[in-house]
Amino acid sequence: MGKRKLYTGIAIGAAVGGLIALLDRDARSYAKQKFHDAKDATMYYAKHPSEGVQNIKDKYEQFNTTFTSGADNAINALEQVEETIEKFSKKEPKKLDDPSD
Repeated sequence: MGKRKLYTGIAIGAAVGGLIALLDRDARSYAKQKFHDAKDATMYYAKHPSEGVQNIKDKYEQFNTTFTSGADNAINALEQVEETIEKFSKKEPKKLDDPSD
């Protein structure tokens, strides 16, 4: 119940904030332009669905390549950290001379 109230409050707050922002002329102009751009893009892809699918496929491939590259870099960094830790843990600590000798 509390979760639902939280989400409802966030949605209402966002809607009210958006409406208040539209009182500004520049904000209205920007919103109008973005809605116009979205309408044009929607109409274009409705007429050319195969191009839309191809664009989505290309973006997915690009994301996949970037993600894989980032994961490889992270794995390499972890391996280097692991090797460094192993080097330090294999060294025997220096023993202090025992003064009682």
